[in-house]
Order: sequence, then structure tokens, then C-alpha cells
Amino acid sequence: MSLFDDDFYSTRVSRRVRSRKDEWGIPAKRSWGAVRIAFVSSFVSAMAAVLMFGFIYGYDSGGPAGGTQTGGAAPIQTADPFERTIQAAAVVRPAVVSIINEQLLPQGKGLWSGEDGTEEELDSGEEAELQQASLGSGVIFKKSDGKAYIITNYHVVEGAHILKAMLVNGEVREAKVVGMDQITDLAVLEIDSRGIDTVAAIGDSMKLRDGETVIAIGNPLGLGDSLTMGIVSKSKRTIPVSLNQDGNYDWEQEVIQIDASINQGNSGGALVNLSGEVVGINSMKVADYGVEGIGFAIPMNSALPVVDSLMEYGKVLRPYLGVYTLDLEQYLSQQPGAAWTDEEETGEEAEPPAGNELNLPKDVTEGVIVLESLGPAKEAGLAFNDVIVKLDRQPIGSTMELRKYLYSKKEIGDTIDVTFYRDGKLKTTTFKLGEKDNEEE
Repeated sequence: MSLFDDDFYSTRVSRRVRSRKDEWGIPAKRSWGAVRIAFVSSFVSAMAAVLMFGFIYGYDSGGPAGGTQTGGAAPIQTADPFERTIQAAAVVRPAVVSIINEQLLPQGKGLWSGEDGTEEELDSGEEAELQQASLGSGVIFKKSDGKAYIITNYHVVEGAHILKAMLVNGEVREAKVVGMDQITDLAVLEIDSRGIDTVAAIGDSMKLRDGETVIAIGNPLGLGDSLTMGIVSKSKRTIPVSLNQDGNYDWEQEVIQIDASINQGNSGGALVNLSGEVVGINSMKVADYGVEGIGFAIPMNSALPVVDSLMEYGKVLRPYLGVYTLDLEQYLSQQPGAAWTDEEETGEEAEPPAGNELNLPKDVTEGVIVLESLGPAKEAGLAFNDVIVKLDRQPIGSTMELRKYLYSKKEIGDTIDVTFYRDGKLKTTTFKLGEKDNEEE
């Protein structure tokens, strides 16, 4: 009989293997039966399914690779994806506070008035009293030497006479500004850490994926501790920003776009992943007719270097050119009510140059007009009506481009070449960049 007898593949037991020994005198091996094979296969398949399910839903990493975990969050392990949302929110909620911005306002003007100063009203004889000018949110990210430190937005604390932080248990404590930065819309506050046990864990925002579930926690409309849930619509989005809200874009902000509801009062609150880590600071919402479900948060990987600088210096150290500018394109279009700004912060309104004083070649349509120079620029000889067109041979077409080049490519003390037109003639000057003082803001 051939070696490959049909019995070799059959599940039947051959008569030859029923004997205790084969023809060579070696004990015959027992063949596995169909029932035994089916049982083992089913068991292995079931175990593989359990392990795979646990891997997907229950064994997510508990800390951000490359991120900074400042405490609080342990890995959330549960097979129920809805339970993960509940647990993630519970981990972070005690570290989210409400920020109360109190300002001296004329009587009768209260919450959400948006008024900054009241000196003119006071001079006119109107009585003023300390009132809530706005409400926002913040995230406790650090405890040290009896103090708890809170990240929030610049616009949440701007113009405040008194700041207060309300904890999740309703207790209100006085807050002090450690540092604030308008460009990135970030600020750091400190409060007494007595009784504060929870510090938010910081996640790695670079790992966020489009479609990932996130939770927004904050103080919407002054209603107190509240949360909404949605997805990451776009993990990396760059949007134009008008720093002084005049309709002219003078900066670009890198943000996370989300569809979780971000309402007034949510600003400064936590954007949280399902591991219970803060991956962003809720910052703004597109408020327009017919627009729904478009909110933005500042990525934590972008926020942390700013926060470190605010903690150490009380501000963000940036190179300072020393010019107040108006975009040439805006001037040429002769838009009424044009406003001018300096390259780091918002300036005051001023009249643009009149007539044909610039005397530019016809093909020059982009650049920034110098309306006033001070500091390094003044010492280098830049003057009124000079039109800057290049920095270090890099074309500059607007105040936004000027800022971006300075803050991303240069440092305090670096030498810079400024190419500009004066009375129709192209000139170049070279000087060292300074450091902007707080009083110059």
C-alpha cells in the first residue's frame, strides 16, 4: 500500500493503529479526534477574540510619549467605550476651575459687557463699581510651594482689576496673574493650593488623530462645571487672528479644530482625550449665522513652551524690531478708518499717510509702512513713511508676515537686514534686535 494511503488524511481510526505496536515494534501514536480538534480550535479562537477586544478598548497608554504628565491620570482600562468617557471626565473635572474677571464698570453694565477701562466714564462723573466683566475657565496643571498654577486664555483675564478662581466644589479663591501673552492668547494664574488634590495630566497633542473622541470641560455661560463631547475635526489647523478685533488679521494661530460645543465661558477650559489627559486649551468658537459645531483649542504641545516662559519670566521673550506699521495693501486700497499696529502688540489708531508721499514704484504693492519707529529701529534710522519690503532678503508683504518672520526665525540680539523704500529709493539697514519691555506693550 502506498505511504499516502487515504487513511493518512482521514479522521477514521485505521485498523493498523489499533494494535499496540506497528510492524517495526514501535508503539503507535493515537490520532486526534474531530471533537478534540474542534474544541481546541474554538478555545484558541475565543481567547484571541478576548485579547484583541481588550487591546482595542482596555489597554490604551496612560501617559503621553514625549509629553509631560504632571500627575493625576492613571491609565483608563475598561471594555465599555462609553464608560471611558465618564472616567476620563471624572479624572480631569476637579482640576478645571471657573475664572471670574472683575472690573470697575459703570453701574448698570455687568456680565459680558466687554468693556475694558472706565476712566472716561469716571471722568464724566458716572459712578463705577466692581462687577463681573466676564467669566471663563482654567486648568490646574501644577502645584508647588503652597501654590496651585492655572492655565487659561489671555482674553479671559485681560483688563481685570480682580481675578477669582472658583473650584469644582464651589469655593472661590483670589487669583494672581503670573504671566500673560496676547499673541498666543495664554495666561498663567496662581492660587492657594490648600485642599487642592487634583492636578491635570498633560497629554501629547501631536498624537491626536482626525476623528478621535475628545471632551471639552469648562464653565459655559457661567453655568459652572460642565462638559461636552465631540470629535477632532482637524488635528492641525492654522487660522488668521485679529489681535485687536479690528477686522485686520495680524497673526496666525495653530489650533485643534473640534465639533464639541465651545460657548462663552468655556474659554481657557480643558480639551481632554479618553485617557483623561489635557491635550488642548479651549480658546474660541466660530460665531456666525448658519455656522455650527466649529470650535478651536490651543494644542498643549504649543502651549507648554509659552507656559514655561510665563512661569519663569512673566512674559514670552521675543525679539523686538521697534516699528508701528500699516500694511501697504490696506493703505493703497484706501479703506476708511485704517488702524495701525506695532509688530508685536496692538497699537493705537492713527491716520495713514496722505497723498503720494510714499513715492513708490508702480510695481511695489506689498510691504509695511512705518508710521513710527522707536528702540532698535529708531537707532538704525528707520523713519515715518519708510516702506519695509524685506527682512534678511525674505519678502515681507504684511504685518502678519513681519511678526511671523521675527518670532519664528530670529532671537533677541540677532542681527537683521531691513530692506525698505524711502522717497522711491531702495535702501538697506542692519541692526540688532532688542527685547520688548512690558511698558512698550
